[in-house]
Amino acid sequence: MADSNGPPAQVAGKSGRRRASTRPTIMDVARECGVAPSTVSRAFSHPGRVNPETAERIRQTAQRMGYRPNPIAKALPSGRTLMLALLVPDVTNPFFSEMIRGAERQAGAAGYTLVLADTDESPEMEAIHIDRLSRMVDGVIVGTSRLPNEQIAGFATRYPLVLVNREVGDVPSVAIDTPHGMTQAAEHLASLGHRSVAYLAGPRASWADRARWRALQAAGQRLGLAMTQLGPFAPTVAGGTAAAEAVVVSGATAVIAYNDLLAIGTSQRLFARGLHVPGDISVVGCDDVFGAEICHPALTTLSARIQDAGRAAVSLLLESLAPARRHARRRVVLPTTLVVRESTGSPPPEPSSHPTRAAGRR
Repeated sequence: MADSNGPPAQVAGKSGRRRASTRPTIMDVARECGVAPSTVSRAFSHPGRVNPETAERIRQTAQRMGYRPNPIAKALPSGRTLMLALLVPDVTNPFFSEMIRGAERQAGAAGYTLVLADTDESPEMEAIHIDRLSRMVDGVIVGTSRLPNEQIAGFATRYPLVLVNREVGDVPSVAIDTPHGMTQAAEHLASLGHRSVAYLAGPRASWADRARWRALQAAGQRLGLAMTQLGPFAPTVAGGTAAAEAVVVSGATAVIAYNDLLAIGTSQRLFARGLHVPGDISVVGCDDVFGAEICHPALTTLSARIQDAGRAAVSLLLESLAPARRHARRRVVLPTTLVVRESTGSPPPEPSSHPTRAAGRR
């Protein structure tokens, strides 16, 4: 019969002490009520065939334990749906497209189907999707979650859950080491002679954004860079319009953006204002998504193995579903590499000689 997706049940071990089970099952409810698993099953699927008092006791026990029948898995002998869910904040972002591709291939190779949900950068929608989908799939992967740590930890006690680009306690996770990449970007700009660098921040709820800014602050102190954070901005090309205006006012000679889309949008807006990249302002992106190399100028950015992140997340999730899950890995970290292209160069000798920028600083 199917596993449920509620809070952890308390199941008696050999010693008589009770241990936590991450997903209370029909067996747990049956044991607690002192009835057969088939009776629990009938209480939910055909309540008229069970004594009313017994059925009510089963329902109350299931509610207390957090057991909820999986509408798909309960019809399967194995109790598994052979489906996994992947949640992403923006399915149109090329970064997540690559993650989806890697996850889908890994899931397919293991005989699983991947179900996709777009949370639209909304923590509320993310929580709704996790709660709904967890009833129909064997496990959930959440890409760059926007939820608070406490809520993620709560979900992880009830459902098999893996995070991508987010770390919360001992919840299994796959992280792309963009903080180290940010250090590489800062060192690159310092080597070109820049002394004033702005970081274009992404979504306020982004864990990765905060980690990147901490890395840039540390690198700035070590390298003697005046590091300024601007934003937050929408991590889209359109978000680059507001970001570019802030950059001009800041007087920075170089910017490092939260992602490539924001960097590309910033470059486009700077060009529209009569400024040149990298002649007036150097621009660095993050992720090396499709389009970073073919935009003009070609974008200097941090290259990450995004498909590998999707594959690794599925592998961690499947390991957590295995009977010997106590030996499953808890964390995978993937490296980043700075790819230098045309959008970075030496700073202008005298920034004040550029009328547009001088006007922007007044």
